[in-house]
Amino acid sequence: MSTIREQALACRDAARVVAALGGEAKRALLRDMAAALEAQSAAVLAANAEDMRQAAVKGVQGAMLDRLRLDEARVAGIAGALREVAELPDPVGVTTRREIRPNGLSVERVRIPLGVIAMIYEARPNVTADAAALCLMAGNAVILRGGSEAIHSNTAIAAALRRALRAHAIPEAAVTLIEDLRRETMVELLQLSDIVDLAIPRGGEGLIRFVAEHARVPVIKHYKGVCHLYVDSAADPALALNLLIDGKTSRPGVCNALETLLVHHDVADAFLPRAAAALHERGVELRGDERSRALVPDMHAATDDDYAAEFLDLILAVRVVDDLDDAIAHIRRYGSDHTEVIATADEAAAQRFVQAIRSAVVMVNASSRFSDGGELGLGAEIGISTTRLHAYGPMGAEALTVERFVVRGAGQVRHPQSRA
Repeated sequence: MSTIREQALACRDAARVVAALGGEAKRALLRDMAAALEAQSAAVLAANAEDMRQAAVKGVQGAMLDRLRLDEARVAGIAGALREVAELPDPVGVTTRREIRPNGLSVERVRIPLGVIAMIYEARPNVTADAAALCLMAGNAVILRGGSEAIHSNTAIAAALRRALRAHAIPEAAVTLIEDLRRETMVELLQLSDIVDLAIPRGGEGLIRFVAEHARVPVIKHYKGVCHLYVDSAADPALALNLLIDGKTSRPGVCNALETLLVHHDVADAFLPRAAAALHERGVELRGDERSRALVPDMHAATDDDYAAEFLDLILAVRVVDDLDDAIAHIRRYGSDHTEVIATADEAAAQRFVQAIRSAVVMVNASSRFSDGGELGLGAEIGISTTRLHAYGPMGAEALTVERFVVRGAGQVRHPQSRA
């Protein structure tokens, strides 16, 4: 087996080939990757069944098990995401700004690929295809280091994708899957600052902190998603209830699920008992402050840790707040800069909320579950950045490029020589 450094060097060589591809060539490649994945669906599902069997033996359950599981619909969804990325505008070579300086220089800002992306992730087999598609569309090559829980699924998906690479005469190293899953191997990868241009960890807070602490390459970080819904005094109760149910119960084990409900005291008497009944029907455990528990007596008492928690489960923290400013203060104290939602018919309140909250995604009268690259028009999502680097929020293909300056002149020099 090649060393990690040898694999990374091969990936870097492949990145130069990918960077030279035009938009139509990349689109054709991604469409063929989708077709190859569909053709290998039975092999992918068999591999996933083995991962699921081993996960059951290890006692894996809850959100991680849900993320690991594949079926025919999910494989079709992965292929569909590949095709959606293929239809995106090519971000490479786009001139984002052009100006003429007083001295006649034309100064352009042009998007170019980052180069080699290291993708570190846990039990999410779909990330294997999503990351490959987005990196390739942005002209990059990718090193994939998935978790041991999904090794069979990831290997089968990567094998299908590499079939398309071979058919297009592109080095297979453009999509490199690391099969040596020892932690020391991951650390070695994260320290290849002369080869790897960016690391993107995707998984639990422990994984992301490990990557950030051991990397010598730039890291996109997203520790957790403590997402809030604030129900304003001017909220439509039915609308707010729909946002709450969708945000908490449609898929509780994902980072854009709601974890805390804040309710303005003027509407708490009417809204909270109704919301609690609807959530209890769906198996949600509520943990609230004293004012919330006065309105819903069977609610458990909430702690500070509950308000800072990413439950990834059917558990919701609840608090009655005095007003909009109190809600904003709560989010600033306990939030994780991921996604916040306000339900209100008051445009001034909505605008105040948007301006005051600095999270990567802010929703007005829309479910937190839309905080997703695919739902926001990115085709697919390679991750979510809650650190303010070149990317903030859900990251698609454009976030895997950077702007550089291209300067065109006609012989200008900065310090002209004075004539004798």
